[in-house]
Amino acid sequence: ENFSKNKIRHLGVEPSENVANEARKHGINTLCSFFNLTTAEKITSEYGLADALIAANVMCHIPDLHGVARGVDHLLKPKGILVFEEPYLGDMIQNTAYDQIYDEHVYIFSARSVKNIFNKHGFELIDVKQQSTHGGSMRYILARKGKRPVSPNVDRQLAYEDNINLHLKGTYDRFRERCELSRKDLVAILQQQKNAGKRVVGYAATSKSTTVLNYCGIGPDLIEFISDTTPIKQGKYSPGVHIPVRPYEDLKKCYPDGLLLFAWNHKKEVMEKESNFLDQGGEWITYVPQVALIRK
Repeated sequence: ENFSKNKIRHLGVEPSENVANEARKHGINTLCSFFNLTTAEKITSEYGLADALIAANVMCHIPDLHGVARGVDHLLKPKGILVFEEPYLGDMIQNTAYDQIYDEHVYIFSARSVKNIFNKHGFELIDVKQQSTHGGSMRYILARKGKRPVSPNVDRQLAYEDNINLHLKGTYDRFRERCELSRKDLVAILQQQKNAGKRVVGYAATSKSTTVLNYCGIGPDLIEFISDTTPIKQGKYSPGVHIPVRPYEDLKKCYPDGLLLFAWNHKKEVMEKESNFLDQGGEWITYVPQVALIRK
């Protein structure tokens, strides 16, 4: 949308018809298609080569990354750049944020994995920039080999990943153990709340919540409902465990004793918005980076 407002020549690529139509309503020239070599060939025949390709929280959803890389190679100018941003593997491991793993996330990237994948297609990683979005993301900037200077950020990030042993199986064994402990602790807190006669409601019917609820075996016996502001989710049920999703207004009518925060990546903003909840004696239940009760 900023490209459109600033009269920058642009084209969006979006496979979902409803999302593509919404983008067009905002003045964004959008092609409804999956991005691959065939799509890149169509774009170049109609629009020519691109100076930059930009993607946010897209690459981790695409199974055929090599097909994407071939499309990028075809579409970019010789000194063009590819910029994309995704949830970062290092943050997921460090924070025991296992709820980053769900059906839409085919991959969770590290700097080294991005470097290795695109190296096979003649590209090199020229910069990385840490982002706070989605509970910890990384922005990757790539160009054809030798066409642009490489930032020292790249070697620093690769060294950091080696230092925290992202390349070793034992790191993931320990991650699994921490996930199992998190599951045990979260279920224990919810069971304690139930045994004490307290009401607990989930806050935000996120994709992350589906992973947590199913992995932990948490159902409507422990969580009364999930509050969500998105109309299309309301009146439905959480996949697998069938906890009802109800409008935010239902939460505001009568605060529960506890709120389980699924949108933990927006913790600061949510707790500022819901400050009255703590003021009235409520307790937040969080599970990233570890299970905790937050009260005033």
